[in-house]
Amino acid sequence: MSEDFNMTMRKFLKQVGVTSQQAIEDAMRTAGTEATTGKSFDAKVVLTIDGLEIEHVVTGKIAGRS
Repeated sequence: MSEDFNMTMRKFLKQVGVTSQQAIEDAMRTAGTEATTGKSFDAKVVLTIDGLEIEHVVTGKIAGRS
């Protein structure tokens, strides 16, 4: 793959990671300590790319406050 491709892909994935973490942290703060303490939350990310017919799904769990 080209250097331009690698750079734009890494930039996009970094943006996804940073903004997703911020959104999760905001949601945890909004939900409050009582609603998140000792719980875990199912998470799913769906990546689609127009023109490439790709749908990539990542699932996991995020722990609440301990």
